[in-house]
Amino acid sequence: MSRLLVTGGAGFIGSNFVHHVVGNTDHHVTVLDALTYAGNRASLAGLPEDRVAFVHGDITDAALVDELFSEADAVVHYAAESHNDNSLHDPRPFLDTNIVGTYTLLEAARKHDTRLHHISTDEVYGDLELDDPERFTENTPYNPSSPYSSTKAGSDLLVRAWVRSFGVRATISNCSNNYGPFQHVEKFIPRQITNVIRGIRPKLYGAGENVRDWIHADDHSSAVLTILDKGVIGETYLIGADGERNNKDVVELILQIMGQPADAYDHVTDRAGHDLRYAIDSTKLRTELGWAPSFGDFESGLSATIEWYRDNESWWAPSKDGVEAFYAEKGQ
Repeated sequence: MSRLLVTGGAGFIGSNFVHHVVGNTDHHVTVLDALTYAGNRASLAGLPEDRVAFVHGDITDAALVDELFSEADAVVHYAAESHNDNSLHDPRPFLDTNIVGTYTLLEAARKHDTRLHHISTDEVYGDLELDDPERFTENTPYNPSSPYSSTKAGSDLLVRAWVRSFGVRATISNCSNNYGPFQHVEKFIPRQITNVIRGIRPKLYGAGENVRDWIHADDHSSAVLTILDKGVIGETYLIGADGERNNKDVVELILQIMGQPADAYDHVTDRAGHDLRYAIDSTKLRTELGWAPSFGDFESGLSATIEWYRDNESWWAPSKDGVEAFYAEKGQ
């Protein structure tokens, strides 16, 4: 797998993966990214040009996808519309990218017999009760609750069907909530961090009891490389780092780390259909493929993330005002 094609490689999780690959392997990486608002060429700045090539294009462009697959040993598919609030406002882009885009990649993988790894989310499983002792496993039934999660669930099912019907050499991973460098300021953790940096009070949906299972993007990247190397074709692997925290605790921890009172935030109108709790059981990945996370301590990973946003205001500042204006219109 010396030649990797990474779709969505200028986005948050994709760009972290590209940095991880360059720093830990000798693979050459081609990034395919449409550079929507969530993609940023600056997230790939400083990477060696002899190791990383960039192609500006859309995964629904069948001719371009076909050409790139013909030159790749393996493809890692990160490209997705991924923001729940945006999917509630306008679901159509989620259908185009997550469903049609994934179909386009699968047809190219089928034609060229290219190894494909499909990145998905734990949100396809719906949510758990706050006091539920169970966690999501590879056998948990799908129960998506938003246009975003339903289109990701659909893309997962397409991958499974192309493996079974056409012999496409693909694997799937469903990951818990990521945090780390290069995450767009519309997302929960970077929005609160950049609010504090700007002197704006952080915003918390509802009572803040919703629980997410946090994993640093570096750990997600190492898990994906492990699946590419050792994963069994047709199998699904859940990626998580045992990082369950409710949103209220995360906001208060951000404030404390940044030297602010823990209660210096505002409650805002809750999101429609806001899932209660996500929790990943990554036993299969750990026991069968031997993976383990490096960031076992959420607080240390969060502190490093805060420092990155402090040091890289030029990266996130151009998007900040527009994001806050969008949420202000919604009272959030």
